[in-house]
Amino acid sequence: MPAYIVLTREHTHDSEEMQRYSEKAKAAREGHDPQPLAFYGDFEVLEGSAMEGAVILRFPDMAAARAWYESPAYQEARKHRFLGADYRVFLVDGIEKA
Repeated sequence: MPAYIVLTREHTHDSEEMQRYSEKAKAAREGHDPQPLAFYGDFEVLEGSAMEGAVILRFPDMAAARAWYESPAYQEARKHRFLGADYRVFLVDGIEKA
């Protein structure tokens, strides 16, 4: 069953740290092959707090999504995300096609 990691950027503090995060996060995808379904494109907040953008990554299952998120390469990138911006990140199970 597919799984999705959703990252919503709520507020940027340091654009240089975000650039470092972007470079390292891109490299961290190697060997994990997440499928980007949304990547900081146009959006509208219909309910809830304002945000600056969102990413939705599709993985084959929860284990694959968690393996990417917990990988040493992504954990290294994540340090820069923490310094660069406030995010909300969550992992959600998808729906299996009937």
